[in-house]
Amino acid sequence: MPQLIPTPTRITPAGNKPKLIDEYVGRVNTGSTGISIAHMRSPGGWVEPGQRPEFDEYTVVLRGAVQVDFEGGQLLVSAGQAILTRAGEWIRYSTPGEEGAEYVAVCLPAFAPETVHRDEP
Repeated sequence: MPQLIPTPTRITPAGNKPKLIDEYVGRVNTGSTGISIAHMRSPGGWVEPGQRPEFDEYTVVLRGAVQVDFEGGQLLVSAGQAILTRAGEWIRYSTPGEEGAEYVAVCLPAFAPETVHRDEP
């Protein structure tokens, strides 16, 4: 029988400005450890610490643009585009444009604070 997920759980984000993270599937909302799916909304000028996660992350940008810094460069991912970052890569997400961004993040296995390995402040 299909399982309805009636509402997401709001997750506290990392970064320099308030960002909204609504987890629909994952460790917090459904107890899923294999995958997490979250709807993100970040303001212009938002930057999170660099990280070297233990999970692959697929990001689909719905509105605005997300900048992804990585060892050796950076990519700007615009609305209608997606990016895959692989486990073990150093990355840093930000939304430098004034309009910020709205996007969906899918992590395999599911996101967990202890597996993201953020840079020390």
